[in-house]
Amino acid sequence: MTLQNLLDLENITKYQLSKVSGIPKTTVIDICSGKTTIEKCNAKTIQQIARALNRSMEEIMRLDNSEYHPDTGMPINEAHYECGLPKDLKNSINNMKKSWEIVDSGKNDIHWDLYWCELNADINYAEVENLISSEQAWYLRSKYLRMKKEDNV
Repeated sequence: MTLQNLLDLENITKYQLSKVSGIPKTTVIDICSGKTTIEKCNAKTIQQIARALNRSMEEIMRLDNSEYHPDTGMPINEAHYECGLPKDLKNSINNMKKSWEIVDSGKNDIHWDLYWCELNADINYAEVENLISSEQAWYLRSKYLRMKKEDNV
């Protein structure tokens, strides 16, 4: 859970937390956005947040850093890369998932190479036709084809 999730759960705005805790609003916003992590806050700030939310300092320290990568600003959870995919690509992904389940259980799937090639071709087609971004394409290749992006690619 992030600080923002906790605020939502308690039905408290960032502005209200700022006023009740005495912490500058910009600091609260930076923590909620992930620009500043809880770990980088001083003990006084943690104590003020804890008191304002009626929580222990330990509970505040256990909050997740952020839902967003501090350098890129992109969500850390990359599930958004699977939104809005073409139907054929979704079908290929489902076939590949089923095939990987068989292979990962130690059994042989005679269709594995077919599904792998089909999914790779569908990803390439969707990328070339600008149906998905390059980032989406590499996310899908990494997750479902278990490929690694080389620096020179």
